[in-house]
Amino acid sequence: MEKKSDDRPARRRDGKEERMGRAGVVLIVCLCTLPFLVFLFRAPAVWHNAAKLTATAGGLVNVSRPSVAGGGADELFGGLLAPGSDRRACLSRYQSPRYYKHSPYAPSPHLLQKLRDYEARHKKCGPGTPPYAKSVDHLSSGSSSTEDDECNYVVWIPYNGLGNRMLSLLSTFLYALLTGRVLLVHSTDDFTDLFCEPFPGGTWALPPDFPVADMSRLGARSNESYGNLLDGKKISNDPAKATARSVPPYVYLHLAHDLRRSDRLFYCNDDQLVLAKVNWLLLQNDFYFVPALYDMAEFEGELRRLFPAMESASHLLGRYLFHPSNSVWGMITRYYHSYLAQADERIGVQIRMFSWASIPVDDMYDQIMACSRRERILPYVDGDEANTTSTAADGSNKSKAILIASLQGEYYERIKSTYYEHAAEGGGRVGVFQPSHEERQTMGQRSHNQKALAEIYLLSFSDVLLTTGISTFGYMSSSLAGLRPTMLMIAKDHKVPETPCVRAVSMEPCFHMTPDVKCRGKAVNKEELSRHVKECEDVPKGMKWIKGIKLVD
Repeated sequence: MEKKSDDRPARRRDGKEERMGRAGVVLIVCLCTLPFLVFLFRAPAVWHNAAKLTATAGGLVNVSRPSVAGGGADELFGGLLAPGSDRRACLSRYQSPRYYKHSPYAPSPHLLQKLRDYEARHKKCGPGTPPYAKSVDHLSSGSSSTEDDECNYVVWIPYNGLGNRMLSLLSTFLYALLTGRVLLVHSTDDFTDLFCEPFPGGTWALPPDFPVADMSRLGARSNESYGNLLDGKKISNDPAKATARSVPPYVYLHLAHDLRRSDRLFYCNDDQLVLAKVNWLLLQNDFYFVPALYDMAEFEGELRRLFPAMESASHLLGRYLFHPSNSVWGMITRYYHSYLAQADERIGVQIRMFSWASIPVDDMYDQIMACSRRERILPYVDGDEANTTSTAADGSNKSKAILIASLQGEYYERIKSTYYEHAAEGGGRVGVFQPSHEERQTMGQRSHNQKALAEIYLLSFSDVLLTTGISTFGYMSSSLAGLRPTMLMIAKDHKVPETPCVRAVSMEPCFHMTPDVKCRGKAVNKEELSRHVKECEDVPKGMKWIKGIKLVD
């Protein structure tokens, strides 16, 4: 709906024209919401027809030739990606740079060399190679490795929701870079067909005949866990006593939220020297644990060379490691071109209501709008009393697309109604879109994860981001986007927070734990570290069961 102005003919008061106008807008909204739900995930062939139209609050815009911002973007991300991969096998690898609006950090020369060295190691040691076969034979026989083993491995075991998994996998890859290991992924059914193979000339998928059976059974109480091996004195965390022959053929690292005190010793420098002797590490985790790696003298110097700007770690590694599969990339690009591409500005809004921090929908909507007014995120509307210095009222007449990512549909309906009932200040057209609303997070379902991944990437193509505090979904979107988001504060004791939101001091995700363990061995300069590892701004003060640290510059 266009903004009413004095030089426009007065609207007819018999109601007929108004009813027709409103009906037209409702029809537009229906046409633009329904295709994603019906066609995008079920009948892709039909989706191409829907791509000819997009909706705004002011009417229809013809999209005969969808445009992509950043058409001249560096498709290798400044050398982050290696050239020569099969473009047809993974369309997103070289196409995604055209969609991102921000690339604030170039990779350091040291990171580029480290990635090329890793790719060579993965090609040499990955599944199907003689070194891999030799290491698997040792594992099958139950014998420890030898000092002359060419390759060591870390196997990542998926756990928890998709946002947690992506941040955990990203952290594990960095750990592999730091320790000279090869990363392999235990790919469960709900994790298949989400991502392309990231490493040229090799696979990261752990073969199904891997000798450690049923890895999903592994947990905090498993005898093979590092903590339990230490408690049972089956391994020593004294580096002077550890050799390749004295350690087990594999060690399970349980680093998930329910880890025990002895499991936390993973974050100690001397324990890393011991674990370096183990040929196979099996790692299960649902955290972004990169900040804790800076607290180990073994890694700190290398990390500073890899990431001179500390807040660039998740951003650069995420863009290197994650490339949506062709099926998921098709979902992403069809939706983007149909509804988002024509807008002058894209605003991503990610809303997550945690059961343990829930508040009524009306209160959450009010919090979103209060945050938006304070931080000038969503366009102001006519009659908004708080609108005194709106950037939306600068006369630029910009069109804006607001993308809502939420398990619930109520917030989309409320925000859509706001711009349907009231014109945006400055006359700019506004479209509000929500790709899906699953109502609840579904674990273990591939289609659910594919939709979630599509929405993470659609959010990452935004110019501006409003996410929910402590949400790993929001963290991953921000990291890929290269944006410091504004984050909605979560409720404490189910009460609406006094401060509706905070601006992120860095784009780095929060590590939702502090290792809190006494370590032996060489220590880092704690005073220097404290300048760059801070408490997370989105974790409410006084929450006893959740703490967090993050990297800042």
